[in-house]
Amino acid sequence: MTRWLPLAWAAALAVLVLGPALGPGYVLIRDMVWVPDLPLRSDMLGLGSALPRAVPSDAVVAALDEVVPGMLLQKLVLLGALVGAGTGCAALVGGGLVARLVAVSVGVWNPFVVERLAIGHWPVLLGYAAVPWLAVAGRRIATGGRIPAWAPLVLVAGSLSASAGLVSAAVLLVTALAGGVRRRSTLPLALMVVAANAPWVAAGLTHAGLATSAAGFRPFATASDGLPAPLAVLTFGGIWNADVVPTSREGALAWIGLLAMLCLAACGARRWWRSEPPGQQIALLVLWGVGVGLALLSWASPDAMADASAHVPGLALLRDGSRSLALALPLTVGVVATGAARLVDVARQSVGRWSLAVAVVLLPIAVLPDVAWGIGGALQPAHYPDEWLAARTTVRAGEGDAIILPWSAYRAPAWNGHRPVIDPLARLVPADVVTNQDLVVGSMTVAGEDPRARRVSTALAAPTPSGRADALRALGVRWVLVEKDAGEAPSVHGRVVHDGPLLRIIRLDGNVPLASPSTARSIATAAAWAAFVGLVLVDLAGVVRTARVRMTTSGLPAGSVRD
Repeated sequence: MTRWLPLAWAAALAVLVLGPALGPGYVLIRDMVWVPDLPLRSDMLGLGSALPRAVPSDAVVAALDEVVPGMLLQKLVLLGALVGAGTGCAALVGGGLVARLVAVSVGVWNPFVVERLAIGHWPVLLGYAAVPWLAVAGRRIATGGRIPAWAPLVLVAGSLSASAGLVSAAVLLVTALAGGVRRRSTLPLALMVVAANAPWVAAGLTHAGLATSAAGFRPFATASDGLPAPLAVLTFGGIWNADVVPTSREGALAWIGLLAMLCLAACGARRWWRSEPPGQQIALLVLWGVGVGLALLSWASPDAMADASAHVPGLALLRDGSRSLALALPLTVGVVATGAARLVDVARQSVGRWSLAVAVVLLPIAVLPDVAWGIGGALQPAHYPDEWLAARTTVRAGEGDAIILPWSAYRAPAWNGHRPVIDPLARLVPADVVTNQDLVVGSMTVAGEDPRARRVSTALAAPTPSGRADALRALGVRWVLVEKDAGEAPSVHGRVVHDGPLLRIIRLDGNVPLASPSTARSIATAAAWAAFVGLVLVDLAGVVRTARVRMTTSGLPAGSVRD
């Protein structure tokens, strides 16, 4: 019975955190944008002009929602991420029931999970959930030399964004190599990591010229959230966006939570060190040091990191400093859960022991009480207007790209409760959409990297509607969509094919040049996606084969000889 309690506890906490998000509708908040039927477009594969930040996550969703409705898929992903994080922490810690339940609480109910959920970084949450499971897989590889059948799929799920892919790869490789991985496992392990990350790596390399921007390190740096930044990172806090920080992080509860965690960690450090397999202690300590170190470096020296990024392509992956804290999860959960179990063991009376056990399991919830029920109601689902859904059949792919006016990245529509969100219309229509990627953080604007977007901005600055239309047409733009409830927008001359209360769709007739990626870029992208999909298919076949063998052998009569 106790074997299933960590799973049940993880599921209960996940439901309590998500709350209304599990009801009908789509949760649209900041960077989290899900649509009923995401069209698979070339830009989602990494062939667009913009730096491919949503590769491979958007393409994976576009493929999966052909099987599972987008609304249900979003809820399964969010629920799966939280339950997966909790059960993974329990599996990593092992030991008695108290240690496993505390591991679930710490893994699910913490500032990292809440803040990344509130800002809409669901691929980061999937990567976070994969971390403890990949640490378990690395431990098994280091001690037994065999890669668990489920490990490739977990690695793929944890690599749906570039930053999450780096974290997932680091956790698996560091823990697997800690025990001196056997030679027969080295090549499969390396190939698995390369294939799981191939789409975003290939897309990044083919856009390397756009990835040297020094902007964004200071506004995205690790920040104080009630606790000073160096202390906030110890409890998985420190996100740059103050709007997503729970109110309870700004008062005495944050200090109580920090002190309690440090005390439990101190209580359990020695026992945890002795209980870990040889080499794994160092591996998890290294991961913790890198994760916390990067977060602190982002806080202490954002300008130095910005200067370095101007010369090192791809270093901008590290500009959101607190994302790296997922690397600290295995060690933190291990020592805190072990310390809680040891503290409970000290209690002599059964009543006192049970009371203390309940207290340590509920401690993370007690110091972040406002997280309950959809982060205080922030995760309310919404329904798309019928007029927006109809736009998918009006705007056709293959005739040219689209832009959306007003020319800004974020919206706060009334039908979404005025919650800020990246414009969802850009993902509803089947045509490739050129978007304004400038991001306003406080009083600072972080300029986007897409050169076509900058040229569109120049085109929109033309003095007349016909001049704007001519300039846009020359850039390959066929469709102009105007959201009437989103503010003022410059007029563009063209044929109006739809004009409703919320949306106007304009078609720019005439010759529109259609851009196509270079042969080299197409080949590199195709090879990367072939490796990614091949890894998934091969592992699924292996999982099915293993399940069949287990079903067959479990049905053998008593006394039968098994090979």
